[in-house]
Amino acid sequence: IPAPPSEPLARPPDGGWGWVVLLGCFVITGFSYAFPKAVSVYFKELMRDFGVGYSDTAWISSIMLAMLYGTGPVSSILVNRFGCRPVMLVGGLLASSGMVLAAFTTNIIELYLTAGVLTGLGLALNFQPSLIMLGTYFDRRRPLANGLAAAGSPVFLSALSPLGQVLLERFGWRGGFLIMGGLLLNCCTCGAVMRPPAPAPAEAKEMLPLGVAEEGRAPGRGSNRKRKERKKLLDFSIFTERGFVVYVVAKFVLVLGLFVPAILLVNYAKDSGVPDVEAAFLLSVIGFVDILARPSCGAVAGLGWVRPRVAYFFSLAMLFNGLTDVCSARARTYPALVGFCVSFGLSYGMVGALQFEVLMATVGPRKFSSAIGLVLLVEAFAVLIGPPSAGAPPPPHPAMPTQGKTHPETGEGRDREERKKWREAERKKWREQERQKEAEKERWGERQSETEGGQRGTERKREAEREAERKAKSEEAEEESEGSRGKE
Repeated sequence: IPAPPSEPLARPPDGGWGWVVLLGCFVITGFSYAFPKAVSVYFKELMRDFGVGYSDTAWISSIMLAMLYGTGPVSSILVNRFGCRPVMLVGGLLASSGMVLAAFTTNIIELYLTAGVLTGLGLALNFQPSLIMLGTYFDRRRPLANGLAAAGSPVFLSALSPLGQVLLERFGWRGGFLIMGGLLLNCCTCGAVMRPPAPAPAEAKEMLPLGVAEEGRAPGRGSNRKRKERKKLLDFSIFTERGFVVYVVAKFVLVLGLFVPAILLVNYAKDSGVPDVEAAFLLSVIGFVDILARPSCGAVAGLGWVRPRVAYFFSLAMLFNGLTDVCSARARTYPALVGFCVSFGLSYGMVGALQFEVLMATVGPRKFSSAIGLVLLVEAFAVLIGPPSAGAPPPPHPAMPTQGKTHPETGEGRDREERKKWREAERKKWREQERQKEAEKERWGERQSETEGGQRGTERKREAEREAERKAKSEEAEEESEGSRGKE
């Protein structure tokens, strides 16, 4: 697909309309990174309804993230062909449609196709164009702009996770998916503000021949120009640069485990005995720390003595994140889980604020469009492998039969049938709890109506009791009179 003739652009303004673009990028980044993690709040109910395990539900977030990363080259081509704004508008509609359709699914495979593939594709068509637009509006303040835009992820994570828990309790997972789909329509609003920057002054064209200025190409060499533009859309020769190869390998290894804690943290906490609301709040702890870490890290990376060494700063952030993940296995109590969330949020924020700035410094602005698409494509494989490979987070539910353990009576391994029976029992227990909640709501409503009625309700009750007493006395009197008549 040939790219449209490019015009010379003026120097990035480092402000102006760029702040509006930064706000849109903030929202898009928030939805793109936080949404796949916030959906994990619904995993417990999906396991009960569909009779699946942790690994099965983790595939939803993994597919969503894999689409976000894996379709990077496709997004690059579409942006170069149609521009950022139309691509982002279509992406917002796709993301919203995926969650709405997911609310009507009847099995886990349909969830993979709707919430995973369709919503993930929609988020991808918003995420990469927003980063490209941000780079065209900022140069000197780019580290700070990247840090502020990256802060959208923790801000939205701290909001979407508790919101998802509330929606789950009030409307169930299907109603929650419908409302989440409506929220994703805000991506269309963000796409609408992505106005392309103004081209350079016309004097840049006045020095060219008339045909070149009008057509944007040299006469008689249009086909060669188009072929060169096609190559620039996906320039695989960038893999010959050692710095880029090292960056790609490091990011692949990092992303293998980067999203695992956030995706499986809520269920891990619930199985450790943490109440549902407090378990969902753990994601908010990560978000709150991340909110502070990303802008702060971006500001530090923009300092004069740090920016030339930003790659070393990024290496330190990746090392910190890896050590945090290693220590997470020791977190079994709620205070320990909170401590892990603080450390993870700090390291995760450092990585998020620096990753694209380091990539830009490694390959340069001209190759950034190709580099980011190819990096996201490589990371997609890591995202697809990582969370499902983690499986069920330890410690497992004490009553749940697990593969490979020995049955205490028969000595045989507990097979899938036993696990299915256990899930059915859990499902019945959950339904009973729901019935109890409904009964409690009805009793509360009755008490509320009595309170609102006040004295009038009490007087009506007393009047009814007095009326019943009068009827009883009159009936007794009639019986006595009939008895006396009979004697006479």
